[in-house]
Amino acid sequence: MRAVLKPFRWLYCIYALLLFITGMLLVLPFVVVFSFYGPVRGGNLIYRACLIWDRAWMTLTGMRHVELPGPGPDPEKQYVFVANHISYLDIPVILLVVHRRAFRVLGKAEMRKIPIFGYIYSRAVVMVDRSSPDQRSKSARELIGILHQGISVFIFPEGTFNESDKPLKPFYDGAFRIAIETQTPIKPILFLDTYERMHYSSIFSLNPGRIRTVCLPEVSVEGLTMEDLPVLKERVSRMMEDELVRREASWIRPLNVPQNE
Repeated sequence: MRAVLKPFRWLYCIYALLLFITGMLLVLPFVVVFSFYGPVRGGNLIYRACLIWDRAWMTLTGMRHVELPGPGPDPEKQYVFVANHISYLDIPVILLVVHRRAFRVLGKAEMRKIPIFGYIYSRAVVMVDRSSPDQRSKSARELIGILHQGISVFIFPEGTFNESDKPLKPFYDGAFRIAIETQTPIKPILFLDTYERMHYSSIFSLNPGRIRTVCLPEVSVEGLTMEDLPVLKERVSRMMEDELVRREASWIRPLNVPQNE
């Protein structure tokens, strides 16, 4: 059956890729123009343009975002949003989950090397090169500055894809250090189906279907100091991990059917 369906899967992926490129070319002139409006107003407009592109692409490729019941973000608050990272689809899904507020995403610096997309990416995210301590420190300062301007930030605390059969990879300190320094509450979000819709190993694993997300209760950092960082990080990690296990996330190997069956 897989051999029969394989040509259709490839055709679908090519169709989705062509739609993505078309949307990218259509949004590019707006990104160029909005870049002249400054980092705050211009950045917010770029995110709105990308959200339209994102929604259109998801709809035309047959992917349906489903936001499960949960404590959503308070529209009157700023947050340090954190989420699990398991697929390239996590990036477009961010826009669908956090579309009601101004925010900025911390993203990988190497993505800016991609033609055209890299330009849009560099105008929309705060880039970090995790191999460089100086660059990590610079990105953290930029995120703190963004929070001081009344804009939330979104960080993947795992840093990169979780390619294990565990619910999560160990977290970096950055998101929690920034939250404590700015006294900004942490808002965890889980992506439950992006792994199924597009495996991190190949863009040609893309397939249509639902993409569920769920917001977890915010975690206050009021009164915490840097001495509390390890406990805070463990608390958030445990909260997210327990919910992923409860929701039976498909990449957690003990919950899957053995591969030889």
